[in-house]
Amino acid sequence: MEQTDKQELLDKRYLRMARIWAENSYCKRRQVGAILVKDRMIISDGFNGTPAGFENVCEDEAGITKPYVLHAEANAITKVARSNNSSDGSTLYITASPCLDCAKLIIQSGITRVVFNEFYRISDGIDLLRRAGIECVHIEDIDS
Repeated sequence: MEQTDKQELLDKRYLRMARIWAENSYCKRRQVGAILVKDRMIISDGFNGTPAGFENVCEDEAGITKPYVLHAEANAITKVARSNNSSDGSTLYITASPCLDCAKLIIQSGITRVVFNEFYRISDGIDLLRRAGIECVHIEDIDS
């Protein structure tokens, strides 16, 4: 098996894991999962939701996402920051492409590669990551 085929196989597996991890989210509008991998080891994970200690309700009565809800990639990055691991040179697997604010966190945390499944409605996060030289890989069909 060629190295690129092997990498694509691993990318799809980690994305499927991120999709399963997204099921932990209490958000109703969209559940997003993230897995942070370095040297083929998962060093962090996250899903979108409210900060620790808050009620597990992401949307208000009108169905609008509350402003303090954290995105999956932000949760994964802050979780690794509290550990003994470093995200330098790691790959972030996300079920949806990052927003602009999360892209800034990704750049600052030393992540060098982002693999995602679905496009977020706004592309400015991916645009910023590419401008920063971070490899961005979109894999649409993760089940094949």
